[in-house]
Amino acid sequence: MKSSRACLLFVFLFVSLAACGPASEVMPDSGELASQTREVVAANGLSFNGLSFNGLSFNGLSFNGLSSNGLSSPAFDSWFQSNPSLADQVMKYVVTCAVPQGQSRTYTAPATGVSYTWQGSLGLAPGWANGAPATLAEQQVISGCLVAHANKYGIHLPISVMGRTAVGTALPIAQDETSQFPMREGCFFGNLFNGEGVFVGSFGTSMDTRQSSTRPCAFTESYDSTRPREQCQPLVFAGSCEQMCTYDATGKFFTSCTVNGRSYLPMTTRMRTQDVYSCGDGTCQPSEKCGTSNTYSSCGTDCGACP
Repeated sequence: MKSSRACLLFVFLFVSLAACGPASEVMPDSGELASQTREVVAANGLSFNGLSFNGLSFNGLSFNGLSSNGLSSPAFDSWFQSNPSLADQVMKYVVTCAVPQGQSRTYTAPATGVSYTWQGSLGLAPGWANGAPATLAEQQVISGCLVAHANKYGIHLPISVMGRTAVGTALPIAQDETSQFPMREGCFFGNLFNGEGVFVGSFGTSMDTRQSSTRPCAFTESYDSTRPREQCQPLVFAGSCEQMCTYDATGKFFTSCTVNGRSYLPMTTRMRTQDVYSCGDGTCQPSEKCGTSNTYSSCGTDCGACP
């Protein structure tokens, strides 16, 4: 397997968006991305209401850490059991982001005896993963990782996520990663642990009126005033990544992004070209709407006339 990198994790979020409906996972073609290691490709898709689920503190998890003791605490049990299905989804991505590949974390509900096991992947927060309180750096990289993998439509698509761990180690990048994911999408950063909020920046990549994406929070955000900006609360659109953030020496990802006078450790994302859709391709995508025209917001060609 190629030593690839970093990528993925996913998800987040919080607050107000209504829960997205279930969506089938779209994974790489078997002869293409499937040959790469899991670090390079991971499915985003956690609904935006995930981390508003009593906050990322998980009623004490941010203090106890992701050790077995932390996962067996009464506070964690109370949080988890208030909505087990959503908590299971949230923890899947938290562990993926924080814990290294080859390790897992298991929680067994005292009341039911049901066990849940989540696999590690990126290892962004080594101290927190081993039971220590999350450092500020760990809070930031986990927050950036989660929001980078949020999907407004609940759609699962492979993305590339680049950045550094909380201890400054760059996530490995596969040799062909930028060619597999040629479209620069955005920068994601903030802090879910302390309430400072989470932010997204764009590269300003514009689409024509026929095009859309199921990841609209950064990529489809162009500086074209004629195209309405997608609302992805609680994510706050903060502007241009290249104006807010500092590149690493390779120029492939950002090492710091600053907003409201505060600097954060970000995650930088890339997309595949096939994940940008065009009205007229014969398929009514989740990001397209019914109508009488051939634009993404009124795509009668693919979605038919509105009732």
